[in-house]
Amino acid sequence: MSAAMTTVDHERISAAIHGAELRTSGEIVCVLARASSDYAHVPLIWAGFVALGSPWPLIEFTQMPAERIFLIQLAVFVAAALLLSFTRLRMWLVPRGVKRARAYKAALEQFHIRGLSRTVDRTGVLIFVSLAEHYARIVVDDGIAAKVPQSEWQSAVNLLVENMRDGRVADGFVGAIDYCAPLLAKHFPPRINDANELPDRLWLI
Repeated sequence: MSAAMTTVDHERISAAIHGAELRTSGEIVCVLARASSDYAHVPLIWAGFVALGSPWPLIEFTQMPAERIFLIQLAVFVAAALLLSFTRLRMWLVPRGVKRARAYKAALEQFHIRGLSRTVDRTGVLIFVSLAEHYARIVVDDGIAAKVPQSEWQSAVNLLVENMRDGRVADGFVGAIDYCAPLLAKHFPPRINDANELPDRLWLI
């Protein structure tokens, strides 16, 4: 799945954020990650397992000297590590729970990096998507969490995931923003002379 976004996609998302924030004092930021981790250790771990098993048939069924078996084991490790380093194979080998944990950690990191934890009245909202993990999450600051339970955001997350599966990532972001807007407006109407604290844009990482 490609993370490529056109200029039109960026403009649509920015316009959706701007329109939503006219109705609320909340601050919305969107982040799209190609992957939440490179999982560079995964090919090495699996290659190690393969290499550990490779000498036994040679020891059992051949008369090869130990030095040659060792060289074959080393070659198997290198070949397996290179083969498993291809992105699709590497992602397939990572347990689902590990991918979700890494993506969730990345979402929390982006929440702080993008300044959402420093808004007036603690009304920051992060809409986060990580393509490689097929993961979507909405993270809200304490001011919003005190009034809106996490379960209220699930419909927006579902929109993101459904559109992600169809390759319509921009549509997913716009749909999620449009879903969040009235929910935020209900609990956090715009303040008088409300300033736009954060850029109305999509961040790609």
